[in-house]
Amino acid sequence: MIIIPARLASTRFPNKILADIFGLPMVIKSAKNAAKVDEVCVACDDISVLELCQSHNIRATLTSKDHQSGTDRCYEAAKKLGLPSSEIIINLQADEPFLEPEILQALQGKMAQGAFMASCATHITKAQALDPNVVKVAVDSSGNALYFSRSLIPYDRDGSTDDSKMDSSYLGHLGVYGYSVESLKEFCSLPQSREQSPLEHTEKLEQLRALYNGWRIAMVFVETQSIGIDSPEDLARALARFSHKES
Repeated sequence: MIIIPARLASTRFPNKILADIFGLPMVIKSAKNAAKVDEVCVACDDISVLELCQSHNIRATLTSKDHQSGTDRCYEAAKKLGLPSSEIIINLQADEPFLEPEILQALQGKMAQGAFMASCATHITKAQALDPNVVKVAVDSSGNALYFSRSLIPYDRDGSTDDSKMDSSYLGHLGVYGYSVESLKEFCSLPQSREQSPLEHTEKLEQLRALYNGWRIAMVFVETQSIGIDSPEDLARALARFSHKES
């Protein structure tokens, strides 16, 4: 199942999940796109979003407004839905209305191979890597995540001027995750306070809670044209990029 955590009160872009995407609210566009792959449920925190989903025949469940992360919201939804512990859950952000279905299928495939938790990465340019709004990931020789950061990782100490070589070093993180219901339960039982999960609070990246506690996050390497929409500027870029597909 694909669960879409949908928090209405976004800090950087208020009510962004309701932004118009070629005639549909963003959360509805994301859900309809994901439904090409698997059954979808929107885990929302506001009755207006629940009713919006219902009006578009999208399954939805109301969850607490107090969750620290989308993953915690997904777990509450999984419990409410009564999903079995072995069920594979894909956590897709509501601000990814253009994510290719093949990426969701690849993530499901990685989880089917027995990964405890998985996510996705794609090669980005050095210019993109310098943007703190783009989350970067460094991986080990087995393709497991070593660290996620808004800062530039890896840092080129020698200051290489060969951009073609340097661009291949940077991996951008796509904020889509795979778990089983059981591993999702374990993730959400990890300590969440600033003292007990300092990396998560410093970078504002929930996946660092898992790494800080010694978990492995298997990364799936993909190619994508999608734009995660975190700001009005992102929205304008995404609409411009995909307008030809909607005409």
